[in-house]
Amino acid sequence: MYSAAPYGQAPGTVSIAGRRGGVASRLLASCLFLGVFFYFWVGIDPFPNPNAVELTTPYGGSSNRLNQIVVILMTGLLLFAVMGRENRRYLLCPRGLLLALLAWFAFASLFAGDPGTAFRRIVFAILVCSCGSAILLLPKSREQFTNLVCYGLLLVVAIAYYGIIAMPHLAIHQLTDSLEQNLAGDWRGHMGHKNAAAAAMVFAVFFGLYVARSKSMLLGGVLVVLATVFLWKSGSKTSFAMMPMVLILAWLFERVALLRPVIVIGGVALVNALLVAAAASDTVQQMLASAGIDPTFTDRTSIWAIALNVIGQRPLTGFGFQSFWQTEALFRSGFSLYSWAVTAANAHNGYLEQFINAGIPGFLLVITWLVLLPLSHANRALRGGNDILLTRLFLRIWIFSLYFACLESPFFGNVGPIWFTMLIGIFGLRLQAVAHLIVEKPARAVVAAKASLASRT
Repeated sequence: MYSAAPYGQAPGTVSIAGRRGGVASRLLASCLFLGVFFYFWVGIDPFPNPNAVELTTPYGGSSNRLNQIVVILMTGLLLFAVMGRENRRYLLCPRGLLLALLAWFAFASLFAGDPGTAFRRIVFAILVCSCGSAILLLPKSREQFTNLVCYGLLLVVAIAYYGIIAMPHLAIHQLTDSLEQNLAGDWRGHMGHKNAAAAAMVFAVFFGLYVARSKSMLLGGVLVVLATVFLWKSGSKTSFAMMPMVLILAWLFERVALLRPVIVIGGVALVNALLVAAAASDTVQQMLASAGIDPTFTDRTSIWAIALNVIGQRPLTGFGFQSFWQTEALFRSGFSLYSWAVTAANAHNGYLEQFINAGIPGFLLVITWLVLLPLSHANRALRGGNDILLTRLFLRIWIFSLYFACLESPFFGNVGPIWFTMLIGIFGLRLQAVAHLIVEKPARAVVAAKASLASRT
């Protein structure tokens, strides 16, 4: 879908694809794209048993041997397919920053309780990041990408609804579940938890809105309706409330350049400051309670209190990559005497998680990669000539992921659709800013959207 801009042509301009790949090449690219997509959005073991031991294993430690083999083979095939193309120059960029991040994670993991396990998880994270970057370089054109995500997501949503109808004991939280019986009745589909399902359905809505404008109003509308209903039935108030908020913020981001750093940097910082204050201050909790807001954020403040305490113990190196939660050291610590939160799977805040993983340097590197650089790329993409509808899709995914990370830990969550889809948004914004998008035919909706945006800037 992307190529290097021809000599003398500015990156980001749209042109009609002059070369059409053979049928066999397109078919292979489509099969590989969908295989990777389904691995993250469906998994090799959909509808997991809620009472299985694997669901209570340490954060980042649920990968089994089959899963590792599949990811290695899948990544190898993807890289092999992309390395033969001219657009390979865009793979895993910016490489300097990503190498620095990798080096620091590796160094910090030397201080982990089990460095070997931390290093294995780092390798797995590299493979997943490679998939998130390479998958956007695989389609031959924008139209092929649109078709693949349209039909792929329709099948994913259909699988989720199939579970609700045919296997409700696995697709809906039950009172008989070994954990979180209070979630009984909430839909989770083929995923392990309703929060993951809810975030995935928000992404599905964003993709559906894109399909409705770029391909088919009917197919896009069906995807939006089905995903929205599933999101509502999941019982996730956070994701359900965030979806319209993100649509509004993305709309403002497109049209008011001065608000862009406020929306991304200021907004995320403000939300995190409020959450951290709620974990540390009884006064803030009382203020939130008086406003009708759960001051514990579903008891997350207990987890954040532990996170804030331990960050001060190792402010430079942290505890190693995914090497703190649900470890023997934590279970035997003084926290276990007064807090249930020692059993938490993660910090339930992606930003605090990075402090724990790799200290202040690691946190700053992650913020640069996931927040600051995409902000710059989004600005360039909106000024450029690439498909505004595609830029809008990546923008919505990115903004939602940043705010979602205030209450969950999606960064480097190497299974499931959330981190993988965020990677598509991050790498996609960069490609929209610096690469040449290949289109097979001009889209009237794209032309109209670009003209509307230009008239307001």
